[in-house]
Amino acid sequence: MLFWLCTQQNSIAQVAPPKTAQADMKSLDYKSPAEIPVEAFFRNPEKSSFKISPDGTRIAFLAPVNERMNIHLQVIGQTEVKKLTEVKDRDIARFEWGNDNVIVYLKDTGGDENFFLNVVDLRTGLTQLITKPGTRTEILDLLEEDDNNIVVSSNLRDATLFDLYKLNLTTNKLEMFMANPGDVTSWILDHTGEPRLAISTNGVNSSLLRFVPGGKWSPVIETNFKESITPLFFDFENKHVYCSSNIGRDKNAIVLYDIEQAKEIQVIYEHPEVDVYELNFSRKRKVLTTIMYETEKMNREVLDPEMRSMLDKISGKLAPGQLYGITDMDRDESKYIVRTYSDISQGSYYLYTVKTNDLKVLENIAPWLPKGMMCEMKPISYTSTDGTIIHGYLTLPKGQQMLLPVVVNPHGGPWARDSWGFNPEVQFLASRGYAVLQMNFTGSVGYGRKFWEKSFKQWGQLMQDDITEGVNYLIEQRIADPKRIAIYGGSYGGYATLAGMAFTPELYACGIDYVGVSNLFTFLESIPPYWEPYRQMLYEMVGNPEVDQDMMKHSSPFYFAENIMKPLMIAQGAKDPRVNINESDQMVAALQKRGVEVKYLVEPEEGHGFHNEENRFKFYRMMEKFLFLHMGVIAKVDPAAGGK
Repeated sequence: MLFWLCTQQNSIAQVAPPKTAQADMKSLDYKSPAEIPVEAFFRNPEKSSFKISPDGTRIAFLAPVNERMNIHLQVIGQTEVKKLTEVKDRDIARFEWGNDNVIVYLKDTGGDENFFLNVVDLRTGLTQLITKPGTRTEILDLLEEDDNNIVVSSNLRDATLFDLYKLNLTTNKLEMFMANPGDVTSWILDHTGEPRLAISTNGVNSSLLRFVPGGKWSPVIETNFKESITPLFFDFENKHVYCSSNIGRDKNAIVLYDIEQAKEIQVIYEHPEVDVYELNFSRKRKVLTTIMYETEKMNREVLDPEMRSMLDKISGKLAPGQLYGITDMDRDESKYIVRTYSDISQGSYYLYTVKTNDLKVLENIAPWLPKGMMCEMKPISYTSTDGTIIHGYLTLPKGQQMLLPVVVNPHGGPWARDSWGFNPEVQFLASRGYAVLQMNFTGSVGYGRKFWEKSFKQWGQLMQDDITEGVNYLIEQRIADPKRIAIYGGSYGGYATLAGMAFTPELYACGIDYVGVSNLFTFLESIPPYWEPYRQMLYEMVGNPEVDQDMMKHSSPFYFAENIMKPLMIAQGAKDPRVNINESDQMVAALQKRGVEVKYLVEPEEGHGFHNEENRFKFYRMMEKFLFLHMGVIAKVDPAAGGK
């Protein structure tokens, strides 16, 4: 499946928060949520993305340097922090420990999503560029049994294909060791780092392939893309493979699969209501440990007594009911990075030491956002036009329950889902007096194959009906003031915003489209080169321009721009590789030609969503002013809040 969302928010007192002093942020005494400044919700954390070295002696993390997230290093038990990188144009997207002396990281240029690989040698402090900007590299396997190499995939040879490369961490030499035969979209390595499985596609049918002696790939099983068997990792004998699979069932289950016999030999875990995708294991002890799955909230099934004992000890040191996850561990599994979270807090990072049963705080994330002023995210459900139960989340502003101004916030993807947890956009909007409705409309992942398939060629139709019925539900419950409902979303959510404004114009007072599709024809014409293997699949899921012209035109808001009468705000990254800027340009031009009010924000050095801090601030300030002007919220907004 494809996902094209990036990553992926009354009166206010515009107080700019200090950028470097966390203590100062903590000392701000807000009298009401409305006084919390925009920047407090969307600024970079002081520290994030903690990762422990393989030998368990040091911790690396991201922290801002001149407003860009860079890699820093700290020895466990010491207070001194060493800055390892100083990128100036854009945050580092991802980093990993290659071995005890090397850190590798990825970043792109201006949001083009061509992530290039860099190496930092901790002994010399020097950084070396490994793959060139303009190409896309992914870190595939850190080869924990091999200190000298890691495996990456990259499209250095062909923009549409990803080959396998080994990076020697001593010489920084990159060498291709498995060429893509032309249709492989993903690779699966065994525990020794050897490529044993691959998934190929012709755009509609997928094949699971296994590598056989003689350098050939042999088919194991072929499926239509509507069925899935996704290898997770090999068993500890490197013979069979654990997979998430919906073959022969509606919901994905965790299974053990015999690749030589091409058959499922054991169901490890399945859930009657939702898909199960995630299985974890202990590399040191060679046992399965936990399974994660998501209903209204994230759930954990513990498979291993030793892991259960450790998790119980960690839980005992946290507040009752606190949700948390393990995000990293050292080679000996003696130290773990633990991250807590909730709907009203971004949580904290901890270092847990097994031997001493010690849980030490590494960082409280965003302590400048007072938990008591954040709003509860409540799971809800309602019935759509076809009788399907739609699950979602409703966040109400503090102390308010009925006839509220509402921001309807459909998620991106569209084959993704909204989840329970802290969402800075939601909390920001609630702090300004808006109720926020999020819904997992038809096609949202996690609810089984039938629910997903029902979304095919339903952009602007059944999928949009699910959003409309969510609005009607809030009106019927007297939660929403029918005259003060806005719609806002990013990526597919931006498309849904335009569709809502064009197809149900009477429903919304205004809309905000953030990097959204406006025209299904031009969208499919401009997909990135590395999506090319999936074109036929997109034709089945979104529409085929050769045979579905009427449907695609009917579902493209651009062709119904004359229906849009209410104010619209559009934000776009000029270098967006997924939703080309033309998607926004053509809609803005059509509206301006008719004299419809449209605020248009273009950031020249951004892509699919605004990642640089100052651009996030500009966008949300503009959003705040726009909503205030068109939703009639009784509040006072500082004119400096933004927007032109």
